[in-house]
Amino acid sequence: MAAHGLRGLAAMMVLLAHILGGTAKHIYAQNDAYVQGIAGAWALGTFGVELFFIISGYVILPSAMRYGAQQFALRRFLRLYPLFFVLSLLFIALNAITNAYPALNSTKAVISGLLFINLFTGTEQLTPNAWSLTYEVIFYLLMYGIVYFTVHHRNRAGAAVAIVVGLIFLLTHPIAIYFVIGAAIRLASSRPWRWPIPARGLELASLIAMIAFASRGHFEYSWSDFADPVLVPIILSAGLYFHCAVQPGSLTARALDNPLFRYLGTVSYSLYLVHPYSYYGIRRIFDHFGWFTDNVLGSIAIFAAVVVAVTMPLTHLVHISLEIWPYQRFFGQRIYREKSSATAQAQPAGGEA
Repeated sequence: MAAHGLRGLAAMMVLLAHILGGTAKHIYAQNDAYVQGIAGAWALGTFGVELFFIISGYVILPSAMRYGAQQFALRRFLRLYPLFFVLSLLFIALNAITNAYPALNSTKAVISGLLFINLFTGTEQLTPNAWSLTYEVIFYLLMYGIVYFTVHHRNRAGAAVAIVVGLIFLLTHPIAIYFVIGAAIRLASSRPWRWPIPARGLELASLIAMIAFASRGHFEYSWSDFADPVLVPIILSAGLYFHCAVQPGSLTARALDNPLFRYLGTVSYSLYLVHPYSYYGIRRIFDHFGWFTDNVLGSIAIFAAVVVAVTMPLTHLVHISLEIWPYQRFFGQRIYREKSSATAQAQPAGGEA
């Protein structure tokens, strides 16, 4: 399934964004050639988060329809929270010692982060990259509310309220449009589509367009950002590409149907949350020993290789201990029921249910 491989690809995109963008910002900030040279790749890498959101929208809908409220909430909690909680505690401890982010040492920030209510308290999330998990959790709640009143216990008034609340969140946080796109593609995939041009040609064209547009810059998705003529094409091309990619026999499905991307898709949630720590620690070591030299390309290549070499074993260990173990211990079943895909359930930020 293409969505599973795309999870792994999205996680690697974010890792690449940290390697390139982090060194451009903190190491080679005075090297205009490097900063400008990696700007497009940096922006494209950060777009991996938006891909995660589309994937979550796509895979969460069947899970919400399959399970009752208690089962849905419990499965979501055990897939998301153990890893998030442990890394959040690590961040809290490190930040208390270093005071690197003073605003996040407050009780308000800590509680808000752990409860995923930081969007409403005006604070930031704790562990790096976890800002997107707040959006994930809110989407889970909103999506299940809509499904609950339209599928499980049909109630027009309840459905209307759930939809209105969802629309309010979308209007106040436009980046949530990617979740909506993913869910809409899931609904559309239940019906055969006949495009006026070959499907694979459309897939390739939309992929090229998405890469070209997403490489133009990073956006916070405030409404003022929509004045930029690139943002709407980014959203449209991403949605069109993903719709084509998840079709049977797509180019993406064929390209990502291999052991490497199946594995990356499986560990993508751990990879997404673990790599900021290994990246930052290794960057500090390289900087301390002067290993970032005037040979920028060589230094970055070696740095990237070391980051990946250290990150992947850590990711695997964390995946087994904080993703697989809690879920399987409680439910007595495998997270992934099929070897090559996760069609049964949904995963936070690139995992499944």
